[in-house]
Amino acid sequence: MGALHELAEGQAYAREEMMLFRREVLEGIAGGRIDRVFRVWAEPRVRAGSTQRTWAGIIVIDSVTAVTPEEITEEDARRSGFKDRAALLTALSKSTKEGGYHRVMLHLGGPTPEAELAGNADLTDQELADLKTALDTIDTRSRRAPWTREVLRLIQEHPGLRALDLAEHLDRDKLPFKADVRRLKALGLTESLETGYRLSPRGKTLMAYLRSSTK
Repeated sequence: MGALHELAEGQAYAREEMMLFRREVLEGIAGGRIDRVFRVWAEPRVRAGSTQRTWAGIIVIDSVTAVTPEEITEEDARRSGFKDRAALLTALSKSTKEGGYHRVMLHLGGPTPEAELAGNADLTDQELADLKTALDTIDTRSRRAPWTREVLRLIQEHPGLRALDLAEHLDRDKLPFKADVRRLKALGLTESLETGYRLSPRGKTLMAYLRSSTK
């Protein structure tokens, strides 16, 4: 029964939805100004102790509490990024979702492993050579023409451009293109923005190395 219970519990957690955050909210969480958000849900979509990866880092959910409008305070409004309680209640009242109000307490748990890797631009010659080998290996194993450097150059030239538009530059479909970018992100070479991507400091260092090695 224990194993079955754990499996059922794991499946329930797998059905949880990811929360979407506006850029200014993520910036507020990262800066310590925001430590709670409010959502309209029929049932909570996240649970205390769960985490979510974002471009700003790993968001940790501390608690999820159903609240009435009367229980929402001025501090709630300020600590969720609103000017005052009236502005927060107005925003919640405009939700098209059915359900009650929920207060989600959260904090920034730290950078994602990819973000920590991406921020390291102080690479040795051996590390750069290893990254070049990693790109070569991906290209060699690809079922189509080599693509890693082409995608990196495209992102470098068009930071913040939508994934769909980037894919169209290469006459490719959006979803397979995004999957390729995730492979580059796993190497710490790209960073996700609210819209599109950019090269990470690590990625910029690698691109400079690749340019110099072809001269």
